[in-house]
Amino acid sequence: MTRPMKAAAFVAGLLLAMTGPAYAHAMLEQAAPSAGSTVASADKIRLSFTEALEPHFSTIVLTTRDGKPIETPKAAPDPADARTLVLTPASPLAPGSYHVAWAVLSVDTHRTQGGFDFTVKP
Repeated sequence: MTRPMKAAAFVAGLLLAMTGPAYAHAMLEQAAPSAGSTVASADKIRLSFTEALEPHFSTIVLTTRDGKPIETPKAAPDPADARTLVLTPASPLAPGSYHVAWAVLSVDTHRTQGGFDFTVKP
């Protein structure tokens, strides 16, 4: 690669890094339990996004706040809404703090990810 090509590639990379958020991608629109909330119980995690999802390439991982995995089946799409994924733990969550990490692929083939915490009160 010649020096001018390297410089052009570097500038292009900088411009891409400085762009704002891409609102056409699947962004988290609503969560239940919601981010930062304290709830009496939680038997499901429901995440709704701004775009329809490719469920085979979309995941929700639930852990305790200190990183211990909570055993769950794979998150499933809501049959009534292609924008919503549902994670159903084998049993209701015990009191404690939890972390939800999500990664989704929208039907426009863009991947987004994020996470949040919530607490189940004793």
